[in-house]
Amino acid sequence: MPRLSGTTRLAAVIGAPIRHSLSPAIFNAAFECCELDWVYLAFEVPEGEARAALEAVRALGIGGLSVTMPHKDAVAELVEHCTPEAAALHAVNCVVPTGDGFVGENTDGPGFLDSLRAETGFDVAGRRTVVLGAGGAARAIVLALSRAGASEVSVVNRTPERAETAAALAGPVGRVSTGDAIGQADLVVNATSVGMGDGRLPFDPAMLTAGQVVADIVYHPSPTPLVAAALDRGVVAVDGLGMLVHQAAHAFRLWTGVEPPIEVMTTAARAALVSPEF
Repeated sequence: MPRLSGTTRLAAVIGAPIRHSLSPAIFNAAFECCELDWVYLAFEVPEGEARAALEAVRALGIGGLSVTMPHKDAVAELVEHCTPEAAALHAVNCVVPTGDGFVGENTDGPGFLDSLRAETGFDVAGRRTVVLGAGGAARAIVLALSRAGASEVSVVNRTPERAETAAALAGPVGRVSTGDAIGQADLVVNATSVGMGDGRLPFDPAMLTAGQVVADIVYHPSPTPLVAAALDRGVVAVDGLGMLVHQAAHAFRLWTGVEPPIEVMTTAARAALVSPEF
């Protein structure tokens, strides 16, 4: 346990449910490694109570706040300022207190790109990409891919209207596609929850070919069904734990001004993932 004192700064995550969050393990390992007098806790905040939670952050002088479902949209409406990414997505996953009020950030997209580069060396610039899903994480990834220079960002989703909304974030390189686009892509991203503890696959892995890269935002179990199937076909594949760590790294840097210890954070996340509490 960290040594706590009257000078210890608090950071936290709000969400519902939040019991199985890996964020406390990730951030507390980083604080300890960097010898920072900070501690990170998880707070269960019911849907509809985001305003009260932010008021508590302000009143208590909390140094940083992570935001997960179901509060990302509400917090985007409540903070004084949003970065261009958070404004475009209408979703905030990181709140930075400043002298000019709260700044809402969205670190999901940058975290995804950082993890992709770190784990595979893949550069999305000029490449064809497919994103499965149109939820919050999918939209953040679509936006990040387009801003990183992807030549094509195809969105595949069961609901056409949601797919169109997500694809629009990519501007002229965004489009709504069917599963047939998977076989033509350089990068395939599963941004749905399919495979999280249910053993299912988001698409037929026979569609994959050598030379492609697969990124699955699901990280439990490890390997995920999609990652295992892709590796069996000789395709480079990574799960979503790296994205989780790297988006947290962005928040760590924003709150503390200190470079995050990525390896330490990754080790802590993997250890927490196999702990009896998870």
